[in-house]
Amino acid sequence: MNPYVAEIIGTGLLLLLGSGVVANMLLSKTKGQGGGIMEISTAWALAVFVGVVVAGPYSGAHLNPAVTIGLALVGKFDWAMAPGYIGAQILGAMIGVGLAWFHYKDHYDATEDAGLKAAPFGTSPAIRNLPLNFFSEVAGTFVLILVILYNAGVKIEDANQTPIGMGSLGAIPVAFLVWVIGLALGGTTGYAINPARDFGPRLMHSILPIKGKGSSDWGYAWVPILGPIAGAAVAAGLYLIAGA
Repeated sequence: MNPYVAEIIGTGLLLLLGSGVVANMLLSKTKGQGGGIMEISTAWALAVFVGVVVAGPYSGAHLNPAVTIGLALVGKFDWAMAPGYIGAQILGAMIGVGLAWFHYKDHYDATEDAGLKAAPFGTSPAIRNLPLNFFSEVAGTFVLILVILYNAGVKIEDANQTPIGMGSLGAIPVAFLVWVIGLALGGTTGYAINPARDFGPRLMHSILPIKGKGSSDWGYAWVPILGPIAGAAVAAGLYLIAGA
């Protein structure tokens, strides 16, 4: 499979399942309505597992621009491939969240609260304090990228080897990593830790004909975009200073 196609499919599956669990927990008249952070964090972790299983052998399963940037910053990924990977991740996220919306369309229509309708698309802070919200995204992504960097052993151009990325951890360990980040650090902002995961779905929220959807809150959107990128840069800097 072409690595860019793998990133589209892997990220699409991540968002189909991740957005789907939020919709299932929050939207009206679903059979899962009323669930909380444990259900959502667990399902997002397992969604990462699914994406890594599919994309890992072909693209390394970055599924996240912060992963791509972090690996490129330490010389483990070719910068020339980064724009294509990031574009594929955003496209995949848009497709995945669009499918999740269609799957739950009746429940979107049955839900009156615009905030609940927006939640499956983009993250939002529990308490709106942009500097601390930004720090939360930096911290969560820092943990994600640092662990990946210390387990990413080969370069993408190495022949006959699996490309590096989240898949270098193995699908099960990376699921546990995302799970603990969500449970430990996700209560402040909903832990985007992935610019594509937030930007693509937020764009789809703006585009899709969702009845009574309210604002897409683009004034907050820079936090889950720049925060993860900064977190990846900090992790890469520490990795380079400390040594591989």
